[in-house]
This record gives sequence, C-alpha cells and structure tokens, in this order.
Amino acid sequence: MSMAYEEYMRQVVKPMREELVHAQFKELLTPEDVENFMNEVTGTTFVVVNSVCGCAAGLARPAAIQAVQASEKKPDNLVTVFAGQEREATAKMREYFTGYEPSSPSMALLKGKEIVFFVPREQIEDNEMEQIVQELTAAFEKYCS
Repeated sequence: MSMAYEEYMRQVVKPMREELVHAQFKELLTPEDVENFMNEVTGTTFVVVNSVCGCAAGLARPAAIQAVQASEKKPDNLVTVFAGQEREATAKMREYFTGYEPSSPSMALLKGKEIVFFVPREQIEDNEMEQIVQELTAAFEKYCS
C-alpha cells in the first residue's frame, strides 16, 4: 500500500481510536502487547475489537463505553485492538476467542483467559444501542466483581 493511503487511514481512524482511549480502554498495538497483557491478566477483561465499519462500529464503541459507565460492576481491564489497522495484534487477540469466528467489530468479556460473553458483529448491527448496552451491562453484572 502507498504511504499516502496509510497516512489517510491513520487520520480516518484517529477519532475512532480516541473514542475508546478517552474512555480508559488500553490499546494493544502489537502481538507482543497482546501476549504480555494476556500472560499477566487477572480478573475480568472487556475487549473491544474496534473497526472502521460504519453501522456496527458506530454502535459498538458508544455501547461499550456506556455499558462500562452504567454498570455497577465493571470489568477489571478495558482493552482494544483495531481490526484492519493492527492486523497482527488483532489476530493474536482472536487466538483467545476460542470457538468464535473472527468478527469486527466485536466485544468479548473474559474471565482470566476464558471467554464468558461474546458479541459478534451480527448482534451489534442488528440491534439498537440501548439493547447492546443492556446485554453488556447484564454480562458485567453476572461476571464482574
């Protein structure tokens, strides 16, 4: 790909990254970041696989943020990888999503390294944001301390 295209894409995705980062999600940018994080993780982790995809990603990011803010019980860790941008980091994170097809955007709640709740793209784009928030909040209430 050309340098001009790569720079264009960096600028396009910048506000999409910042939306989660400003909400205290930690970006995992490399496979090593993912591996180091997962090797040391304790408690519950909410992972958002960020994406440029308009309809689903435009619901996923605000729903994820609202669910964390609204829930009495919150995940211990908030992390994000960006599909289509940090491909290797995203692929590494997806190795922990055993039994689930790659989907972006998507959201996963892990307890330790085990998935306890997963929301694929299809369940994001076919729902209202309030419904997604309710499902995430219910999962946080069930699995988080």
